[in-house]
Amino acid sequence: MVSYKQFRRMANRLVRRIPAEFLKDLNGGIIALEEAEQRDPDLPDVYILGEYIEDPYGLGRQIVLYYGSFRKLFADEPVEVWEKELWETILHEIRHHIESLAGVDDLEIEDMRQLAEFRRWAAEQGYRGDEDEGEDV
Repeated sequence: MVSYKQFRRMANRLVRRIPAEFLKDLNGGIIALEEAEQRDPDLPDVYILGEYIEDPYGLGRQIVLYYGSFRKLFADEPVEVWEKELWETILHEIRHHIESLAGVDDLEIEDMRQLAEFRRWAAEQGYRGDEDEGEDV
């Protein structure tokens, strides 16, 4: 498993690959937190890997990466999987940042649509996460 320290180093290395103009006005920077982020009790196995935060009264514009969420989802995966998923997450959150600067919310709409589709699928399947694995009826 990738340690928190390795995760931060990997994130820093990946962020250095991004042209500076895409990071313009990201005044809160990109931070990695140790915790996992899971906000929906109806979808207990759905974790937030990263998020773009726009706070005009405090932190400004910031990207947060949740190491704990990566650990929950990819603990047994090789480092290459962690790096691929981290790269995709960073690019996704940077797209939120760029769209926010442009006054566009296409990705936000796309994210909401995908979550709605997953909820619909979960309801149809009777999905309840890991809580019912291994139980016989």
